[in-house]
This record gives sequence, structure tokens and C-alpha cells, in this order.
Amino acid sequence: MQFTQRFKTSLQHISPEHFEAMALAAFRYQAVQCKVYAQYLAALRVDVAKVHSLQQIPFMPIDFFKHHRISSHGAEAQIVFESSGTTGSLNSRHYIADPTFYSLNARRIFEYFYGNLANYHLFALLPSYLEKGNSSLVFMAEHFMQSTAKPSGFFLHNFQELAQTIQKTYNKGKKIILLGVTYALLDFAEHFPMPLPDLIVMETGGMKGRRREIVRQEVHDQLRRAFACQVHSEYGMTELLSQCYAINSDVFQTPPQVRILLRDLNDPFSPAERNIGGINVIDLANIDSCCFIETQDIGQQVGNATFRVLGRYDNSDVRGCNLLVY
Repeated sequence: MQFTQRFKTSLQHISPEHFEAMALAAFRYQAVQCKVYAQYLAALRVDVAKVHSLQQIPFMPIDFFKHHRISSHGAEAQIVFESSGTTGSLNSRHYIADPTFYSLNARRIFEYFYGNLANYHLFALLPSYLEKGNSSLVFMAEHFMQSTAKPSGFFLHNFQELAQTIQKTYNKGKKIILLGVTYALLDFAEHFPMPLPDLIVMETGGMKGRRREIVRQEVHDQLRRAFACQVHSEYGMTELLSQCYAINSDVFQTPPQVRILLRDLNDPFSPAERNIGGINVIDLANIDSCCFIETQDIGQQVGNATFRVLGRYDNSDVRGCNLLVY
């Protein structure tokens, strides 16, 4: 526990030149303390002592969160985040021992990209997440709303009230972010189009079986036509404590505690030969669970700290966040 507390404190001041050393320290810690990850490494016959670079670290398949309790020190969970999934699907569960750290980490990341939360009104259109409960996205939004300008709040299916609230708040000195699951944002855009060039619409991905799947660019085009606004995206998931943001583009930017590595599309244990491959995420905020996650997303490396999400592997679960494909 002392190691994890020191590690979390260090994350507040992490710099690119220190990332690899911190990631390797997390790897050596979790290779012992995270029983499921340790068993996975043993099955792969990994000699932990011979791992000296990020490229040598094995990534744990994200599906392990569906079948196992992923914990690095066995601390009692204070809250459990559960993925949204679809009807009949087996959902991931992330056992959170330190929800305060989750909230502070999410806030630091948001303000790293967007500045002080107090400069924003936050309206959240997340009906399926609110109805299901145990959502990390809802938890994050609730925490943000404690610091954002008033009014801020959640809207279920009450589109007319949302439209009226936006109109009353618009151009009153604070910026407005409309955070929403994709299908709900598109429904709202169809019913209440209005020119709001200073509005920021932030989609989290997710049709949830409510609408046909369309590519992200088409989603953004529809939202821009409806509101004449900026359209941003959030890349996050139940299994990760950190978020990445695409600011009025399709290119996601990683915060200092996150690194994206691409693996070969057919061999998960080999790096991608080009700049397209399966997305592996190092999220150092996951120090209480597992920092090294092999996702089912396919991506393109754009720069050292930027990437695109191009789609998902065939036969992978339809997920609530960023399930749109190109």
C-alpha cells in the first residue's frame, strides 16, 4: 500500500522522460502483487527480471476483467464500476479501492486539456448509463459537476428541458459542454437542432443497439450540421482509470500517465510493423489493478502522444464507449 500511495503521488508530476521508469516499476510491482496478471505472465513463461523496456511488457487481455477480480494488493473495493455492455453480454467489473484517486485523476486529465472545470457548464446526456448504474462515466461526470458552473446536471430523455437549459445558459460567460452517449446525442440533434457555435458536444461513443452503426466522421458531421458547433470525443472505458480526448478532431491525445502501443493485428505478442494495429494501453493510474491492458480496439499511431481509433476486432463485444468504426 505504501508503494501505491507513493506511486499515485508521483503521477501528479510525471514527465515523458520518467514514464518508462515508472511503467517498469509498476510492471515489477504488479507482476507479483496482481495475482491474475502474475498467473498470466507465468503461463507465458515471462522472466520478469529480463523485462527492461516498454516493448517487452506483456499486456493483459481486457476480457480478464469479465472473469476475474483484477487487484494488485487485495484491498477491499469501495466501489465497483461495471461496463455497460448489451443485453445478454457478460460485463467487465473494475473493483476500485480508491475512488477519491479516480476522481482526482480524471479531473487532472480534464483540466490538463481543457482548463479549470469552473469555467464550464456540464450537461450530461447519458440515459443508458444512468439507468444501469455503476458507470465510471457517470461517476466522473458527477464529480466534475461539483466544480462546474451552475446549472450543470444530467438529463435522461427530457430533450426539451435540455434544449431550454442550454439556450438559457448559452453565452452567459461560461462555456457549455454537452457530454453524451452517441445515440442520445443524435436523437437530441434530430429533435432540437439549433445554431450554437460556441457549444462543445463531447461524444463518448455508443449506439447501444438503439441506432444503426455509422462511422465516427458521419456522427460528427450530423452533430455539426445540427448545432454548428465543435465536436469532441472522449476515449475511456470501465477497465481504465484515465481518459483521452479528441479536441474537435478525430485524433485522441493521451495524458502524461497514458501511453498507447500498437500490436500486430494477428499476433498479440508482436509489435505492429506499421502505424496501424491493435491498441495496447499503459495506464499508470491503474496501479491498484493492472496498468497494461490489451484492448479490442484497432488504432493508428499519429504521434508520440496521439492516436486514432479505427474500429474493433471482429467478434469482439459491442461496448458502450467508442464502438464506432471507420
